[in-house]
Amino acid sequence: MKYYLICGERSGDLHASNLIKALKYADPDSKIRGVGGDLSKDAGMKLYAHYKDIAFMGFAEVFFNLFTILKVLSNTKEDILAHKPDAMILVDFSGFNMKIAAFAKENNIKVFYYISPKVWAWNTKRAIKIKKLVDHMFVILPFEKDFFETYDYKVDYVGNPLRDAISNFTPNANFIQKHQLNAEKKLVAILPGSRYQEVTMLLERMVEVAFDFPNVQFVIAAVSNLDSAIYEKYKRNNVKIVTDETYDLLLHARAAVVASGTATLETCLFNVPQVVCYRLNGISYRIAKAVLSVKYISLVNLIVDKPVVKELIQGDCTIENIRLELEHLLPETVYRKAMMQGYQEVSARIGETGVSEKTAGLIMQYMKAEVNVNN
Repeated sequence: MKYYLICGERSGDLHASNLIKALKYADPDSKIRGVGGDLSKDAGMKLYAHYKDIAFMGFAEVFFNLFTILKVLSNTKEDILAHKPDAMILVDFSGFNMKIAAFAKENNIKVFYYISPKVWAWNTKRAIKIKKLVDHMFVILPFEKDFFETYDYKVDYVGNPLRDAISNFTPNANFIQKHQLNAEKKLVAILPGSRYQEVTMLLERMVEVAFDFPNVQFVIAAVSNLDSAIYEKYKRNNVKIVTDETYDLLLHARAAVVASGTATLETCLFNVPQVVCYRLNGISYRIAKAVLSVKYISLVNLIVDKPVVKELIQGDCTIENIRLELEHLLPETVYRKAMMQGYQEVSARIGETGVSEKTAGLIMQYMKAEVNVNN
């Protein structure tokens, strides 16, 4: 089978790469091409375009980069037609991928969607559009299946792919020595995100709190798809930087300061108490506040529908508030223990490993059924 896969940012690239490996294992003759990142490429996908060209966060940021996004979108459509895939596999990244889904439908190409657009968070009636355009949806959050059922749309709940990513992780036994960290000191992981806009909006105030904890080690989780200069200016005596080693960092962290997104759930699954930070530019935030229909922004809280972790949003995301949270998280407090208990509930709700294999199996099952119908 020939597949065309599209993901648009770092976490999507991670999950796409594991799905590609599972598809290649189940069907060694499968051919996969598309838009993604280095992980997808290493897993066996022929990369047409890199996600770094289209990974913009926020309404205003997307608007100001619209020409670039539309150019990549147009070129991708041409590439899809030129390579005539048997099916599209779209991974998260809804703004771009829903346009591709509509294009695929117009051209009679089967559409699989892995990791649903967050339609339950805002403009819920977009579920009707998804139902029309997507042949099979694979959701990763337990409440999403019930949400889509209210629109009479049957989706497959496959569990959360972070289970696979974490279970496949091999710790670096020399991580502490490699980065000259003090094993006797408490370590705070700073996870500012993987997109330029969120890192530049959050990192300065995340790091500034280090002045209030001179005997604690702070380590920034940098990513290689961004210019290292973004991070380097924040290095100081008790602030270090590691690149593409987030899981090793979380493995040794006592607490974490985390940008809202996939990393909040990763931090939870590593049992690291955290404070969640979220900031946008003023225009994007006002738009987001007007359209969002959920009580929480972090996956940890959304999954159990209660405040397990503290969310510092926009004006509340201050150095002072981050400091106060860390003062509660670093010692062995009742507050810290309650968060860890909440983590157990989150973990119990997201399923077990084998998510990539399950999704790949369902894709092949649906494709075989299609072939049998046509024959």
